[in-house]
Order: sequence, then structure tokens, then C-alpha cells
Amino acid sequence: MRQQFDQLKLQVVELPIEFKEGQPEYAGYLRELPFIAAEASSKKQLYRQLLEQYQSYAETQLAKQALEVEQEEMTSSLLDYADLLKYYDGETFDGFEWPHTSE
Repeated sequence: MRQQFDQLKLQVVELPIEFKEGQPEYAGYLRELPFIAAEASSKKQLYRQLLEQYQSYAETQLAKQALEVEQEEMTSSLLDYADLLKYYDGETFDGFEWPHTSE
């Protein structure tokens, strides 16, 4: 399990083992993402829970990034000079300034 975190370039921080009702309780979190934390009765279960939480987090982030790309608005700053002239209708573009004004 540890190799999977190494491949993802993530480091698991293992907290000291606590005993609850005579049973060991393993706890840990991801150093790079401390909000991803877990507790389990074995190290294997701990690593499995951390990996599942990380996979869920990664999927959420990918979905969020895809949504942001779709919502990106088209502005004049995304067009090159030729396209600006192609679609120019006499209106001043947002944030567009012509450096040489004849005054």
C-alpha cells in the first residue's frame, strides 16, 4: 500500500498507536493533504481508507476542473490580433487600449 502513495508522491504520517478497549487503533493522515485522515484497527486498513479518501478527493478535483474549463468565458484577451479585427464592429473591447492616440 505504501508504494501507491510513493507513486502519487504523497507521504503518510502515522500517529502513535492508541489502545481502545484493549485493541490497537492506528491513525494517520496525508502530509500534503492533512484533511485526509483515517483511523483503523490495522495499518493495512488505515492505508486502504486513506487511499479511498484520496481517490474520492482526486475525482472531485478533476470534476471541478472540468467544470471550470467549460465555464471559462470567451473574452477579447483570448483572441489574437487577427481574430480581434475579424470580429471588430466598431465597439471598444473590454480592457483594450490603443497606445497611439491622436490628440
